[in-house]
Amino acid sequence: MMTMRKLLGAALLASSMLVAGAANAKTLIYCSEGSPEGFDPAPYTAGTTFNASSRPLYNRLVEFDRGTTNVIPGLAESWDISADGTEITFKLRKGVKFHTTSFFTPTREFNADDVIFTFMRQLKKDHPWNQYSAGIAWEYFDGMDMPALLKDIVRVDDHTVTFKLNRPEAPFLANMAMDFASILSAEYAAKLEADGKKEMINQQPIGTGPFQFVGYQKDAVIRYAAHPEFWGGKQPIDDLIFAITTDASVRMQKLKAGECHVAPYPPPAETASLKADPNLTVMEQEGLNVGYLAYNTLVAPFDKVEVRKALNMAINKQAILDAVFQGAGTAAKNPIPPTMWSYNNDTVDDPYDPEAAKKMLADAGVSGLKMKIWAMPVQRPYNPDARKMAELIQADFAKVGVEAEIVSYEWGEYLERSKAKDRDGALLLGWTGDNGDPDNFLAVLLGCSAVGGSNRAQWCHQPFEDLIQKAKVLPTNEERTPVYMEAQKVFKEQAPWATIAHSVVFMPMSKKVMNYKMDPLGSHRFDGVDIAE
Repeated sequence: MMTMRKLLGAALLASSMLVAGAANAKTLIYCSEGSPEGFDPAPYTAGTTFNASSRPLYNRLVEFDRGTTNVIPGLAESWDISADGTEITFKLRKGVKFHTTSFFTPTREFNADDVIFTFMRQLKKDHPWNQYSAGIAWEYFDGMDMPALLKDIVRVDDHTVTFKLNRPEAPFLANMAMDFASILSAEYAAKLEADGKKEMINQQPIGTGPFQFVGYQKDAVIRYAAHPEFWGGKQPIDDLIFAITTDASVRMQKLKAGECHVAPYPPPAETASLKADPNLTVMEQEGLNVGYLAYNTLVAPFDKVEVRKALNMAINKQAILDAVFQGAGTAAKNPIPPTMWSYNNDTVDDPYDPEAAKKMLADAGVSGLKMKIWAMPVQRPYNPDARKMAELIQADFAKVGVEAEIVSYEWGEYLERSKAKDRDGALLLGWTGDNGDPDNFLAVLLGCSAVGGSNRAQWCHQPFEDLIQKAKVLPTNEERTPVYMEAQKVFKEQAPWATIAHSVVFMPMSKKVMNYKMDPLGSHRFDGVDIAE
């Protein structure tokens, strides 16, 4: 965690940047909750990383309209889908300019080569950019089974690209609006490769997005400037600054003091005082999210359903809702939130029953169990205080004779280490939907192809897998809904997670901020946002 000295240093640096800005320039300071893992969005899954990379810096072929899950044209002006659903042809926008920065000057505009480069590096294991840096993994691409889905990507001409699929894929267009599908510059990549500096694509990013990268001081501040030739028109904000402030209470202090204009993830206990502040606006909405405890189902004794169910029954969810969410959450019983279509309301949750849990553990031949509980080091919308949640679960487990040790790591390291198939212990994590489709929860988090990546339970259960694969190819939501409802039933029977909570998301900001829209997908976007002087 950042020290107070570092936090104050970040604030001072952000302030000095503000003073140094151009006369009359509009600057918005966003107090971010953490540092990005990098600036190439495709290898990552964390919203903190996407807020700093894909959303300000890049575009995708299609986009989500601000504040909704509606898919609208992006770098593709239009698209055609073949009658059998296996070919999607995108007509690309002309006249789109990449960022010109101190480290790169493009010689051409966006074209089909950039689309081919962006996806082929993820698809082809022998592509020169597939492993451009040690440990690169395409978590979303692989977790969504894109290698099995994509047959080919064909460059028809400079401004036409056809994606050829091995099967129809109902959520394909929505998936193309996700962060992993952000379009990078093939020309910039070629220059870095020629210079022997491939890793810089993740440190000095070039995109087509509304803002361009100026600089990053690790764990302190990121600075962006409005892209003057952005195809969607120059932004009202001239300078965008991310002041990285990991402590939630410090973020709120800085917001109240006017040192930042927007600050996410307030501690639940501070919501009332923020709402009472005459200088602030606090927006709120039901989160499209779930917080969970994932068991490692590949490691004994968590490979036994009875053990997982027993531990679920040991957890007092109501106590967690009271202490951690403080009225801003509801108990989760399914792996998707109740605001999502296909939610199975008939699911029966595991009851809180410590005595039954003790008996079930004994019947499974488990005694003297020692385990780890992993607690996130950052606030997330689905878990405002993972440490406190872990302590409550630790105490609950102790009541049924299970000794739990709480462990944590720096956020990037936490995410990386937690993917290991031999991970020791159960993991607190969660998810905010990327595209409004159940597949984005059920396949990405629980599908067989995501084991070793975004499937932190390392759970591959064929009856569940068959259902989610079946649902992918059905053409309408009405046809897909009963299949997903059955998949939720199987999930609950098998209990790879303890489902904890769905939260209400609060977004406090200065009243000077204009036209900010809360995103149902949990992102923080500053395109279209203005600020009153």
